[in-house]
Amino acid sequence: MPTLSGSVIGQKYRSAIATYRKLLDGNLRLSFDQEADSFFRRCALGIWAAGSGIGDNHVTAYNAICSGANRPAQVLYLELCAAVEDPPAFAAPGFFAQLRSADKGTNRDRAGKFCELCKLVFLLFAAADDPASQRAVDYAMDCVSYLRSSGTGDPAQPPRQPKEPAPATQGGEGAEKAQQEEQPKEPEKTLEELMEELNSLCGLEKVKKDVQSLVNLVKIRRLREEQGLPIASMSLHLVFMGNPGTGKTTVARLLAGIYKAIGVLPKGQLVEVDRSGLVAGYVGQTAIQTQKVVQSALGGILFIDEAYTLASQPGSNDFGQEAIDTILKAMEDHRKELVVIVAGYNELMNKFIHSNPGLESRFNKYIYFDDYQGSELYAIFQSMCKKNGYTMDEALQEKLPGFFNDLYENRDDNFGNARDVRNLFEDLVSVQSDRVAQMENPSREDLMALTMSDFEQVESREDS
Repeated sequence: MPTLSGSVIGQKYRSAIATYRKLLDGNLRLSFDQEADSFFRRCALGIWAAGSGIGDNHVTAYNAICSGANRPAQVLYLELCAAVEDPPAFAAPGFFAQLRSADKGTNRDRAGKFCELCKLVFLLFAAADDPASQRAVDYAMDCVSYLRSSGTGDPAQPPRQPKEPAPATQGGEGAEKAQQEEQPKEPEKTLEELMEELNSLCGLEKVKKDVQSLVNLVKIRRLREEQGLPIASMSLHLVFMGNPGTGKTTVARLLAGIYKAIGVLPKGQLVEVDRSGLVAGYVGQTAIQTQKVVQSALGGILFIDEAYTLASQPGSNDFGQEAIDTILKAMEDHRKELVVIVAGYNELMNKFIHSNPGLESRFNKYIYFDDYQGSELYAIFQSMCKKNGYTMDEALQEKLPGFFNDLYENRDDNFGNARDVRNLFEDLVSVQSDRVAQMENPSREDLMALTMSDFEQVESREDS
């Protein structure tokens, strides 16, 4: 099925609508006007749900369905994306039964002509995918077959939304995956919820401001586009620079959701990978492996951690450059459905970006992640305790602020930021578990308490 431009979709749709109206007597026109838009919207949503998600062509087609209402694209994206999650069941419109009834005893076959025109419009809806999904086309044809059989006494089964078949694997994993896929999805977070989650992160004040500015820039850009105002070229690809444990992956995951919420990305997933997930050991295999990763990230963000490790050293026989070239091509080919974030240490990432003109031209926005200070490290530890149902005794509460200040002031190249905090928390929980397990009847308070003695034991383990 060829991809159709928005203008072609609109033109053919309006032509089909005009033909439909000519098929109807004056008695039926009122019913048509009341039911046609909801009927075709229902069909379109079902077909698109069987395809590859909402894109620009879908919005154009939906504008055509609304007979020139031409509501803002941003509103349509939100409406369509929400509706596709649970598309209304397919059903023939009420006026179709009246058409079939009016045809009885005459030589006219307006109901048949209506089905043929529906077939055209349904396939136009399916063709709004880029390219058309075979599952979407099959669903469209099922809708036509069901429509033809309506009222004939031998109706076909109503078309159901097709699901991707679970792969046949050993040990019954396919059936288990199919059951998991049928579980209801968690409701997607709104832009407000995602921004609130970002702002609730400990520290990262500069990062939060940078992300808010980036979101504002994208939103205003889209509004200018809708108003026909000129917009400057803009790259959404980012460089995250900072030491390990500074929240780069967490912010990338939130940003993927934010980009989807404002209509920049159709899916909003985050695919995280490093060199080992992109580079293979044989000529030609790296491009194939990298392409698979890129395909899984389409519609969302590809997050490449320690991206500088892809840069080939002078004189080395390395396939990292093959991965870089494949990613750069994907960024060009999938401008509207892929955002790439590369991350790593400040100095190494600077060298990496400036080592390749292609990287330098595509990555021109940098977000810097500073090390967490002592007070921020302690706040992260407190949040871990609260989230996991642990408390600190008074002595431990007095000890840890100074401990984290010393950790920050004396940090070296091995400083892990929040990772060091998590390691300490997990060590304390392990020691506490050994201690409480020796109690005969531990109370709720005993099960929750982390004590100064637990901390001293963790320190003694590290010193030994």
